[in-house]
Amino acid sequence: MTDKAPKPKLTLILASPRGFCAGVDRAIQIVETAIEKFGPPVYVRHEIVHNRFVVEELEKKGAIFVEELDEVPEGARVIFSAHGVPKSVPADARARELVYFDATCPLVSKVHVEAERHYERGLEIVLIGHAGHPEVIGTMGQLPEGAVRLVETVADAETLAPRDAGKLAFVTQTTLSVDDTADIVAVLRRRFPEIVGPHKEDICYATTNRQDAVKTIAPKSDAVIVIGAPNSSNSMRLVEVAERAGCPRSMLVQRAADIDWAALGTPRTVGLTAGASAPDVLVAEVIDAFRARFDVTVEEVAAARESVQFKLPRALAG
Repeated sequence: MTDKAPKPKLTLILASPRGFCAGVDRAIQIVETAIEKFGPPVYVRHEIVHNRFVVEELEKKGAIFVEELDEVPEGARVIFSAHGVPKSVPADARARELVYFDATCPLVSKVHVEAERHYERGLEIVLIGHAGHPEVIGTMGQLPEGAVRLVETVADAETLAPRDAGKLAFVTQTTLSVDDTADIVAVLRRRFPEIVGPHKEDICYATTNRQDAVKTIAPKSDAVIVIGAPNSSNSMRLVEVAERAGCPRSMLVQRAADIDWAALGTPRTVGLTAGASAPDVLVAEVIDAFRARFDVTVEEVAAARESVQFKLPRALAG
C-alpha cells in the first residue's frame, strides 16, 4: 500500500477587513431581537441583507420574508431591509396598522437626508448608482418622482442634461466601486463646476475598506475568491476591483460548494475575501474546502481596522 501523494502547497491570503459591516450586523440583530422580544413570526420586506445563508438562518428562527407589504397580515410586525425603502413603504405600513421596524443602514439614511436637504434648497439631484438596486429605489423614493436623475456610468455623466446647470447636487449609492465613482464625479465636476457634493463621502467606510484590502492582496494572488451573493453590489464590486488590481482570475462564490476547482487550476497563492453581507462562517467553510485539497498556509493582510457599531432602534434596545 503506497502513501497518498502529498497535497500541493497553497498560501491563502486572507483580506482584512472582510465580511459583515456594522450596518449588516445591526440589521440582522434587529430581526433576531424582534423575534426574541415578540415571538415568531416576524415579517421582513425583501432580503434583510443580500445573502441567502443569512436569510435561511433567520427563517429557521421565525422570520418570514416577503416582497411587498400586501403579503403581511393585518397587525403583524414587519422589518424593512438594510438597503432602505421609499417613503411610500412606511406610509403604507401605517395605513395598514402594521408595527414596523426600520433596519435601514444609518449610512444609507445619511444619503436620504442629504438628498432631501438638497431638494429643499431647490437643487436637482443626481444619484450615482445602479438602476433597480434596492438602495437606489429607496433613495429615489425619498423625493417626488422626477426629482432625482440616475447616473450609472461615465457616459451617462457626459450626456446628462439638467434643467439648470447651476442648481445641481449629487449623492451616491453606498456600495459602489470607489474608483468608478471617482471617474463619474470627475466628469460631473468638469461639466458642472457648481455641482454640490456630499460633505463626507457617501460610499460607506466598509465598502471602501474592503476594496482597499482587495487592492492589497490581488497583486500577490494567482486567483481571488470573493464570498458573496450575485445580487450584492458590494460583493460584485470586489470582484471587479481584484481584476483591475492585477488578478484576472477573480470569482464570486456564495459558498464553498460553488468553487470552480477546474477553473482555479493549481495556484500557489489565492486571495480570499467576503462581501459586507457574508458571515464569517462561510469564510471558514471555504478555508476548510481548500484544506481538503491543498496543504494550506493562511496569511492575513490587514488594510484597516474597524470599530464602528450602530445602535438598535429604541423599541428593540434594552
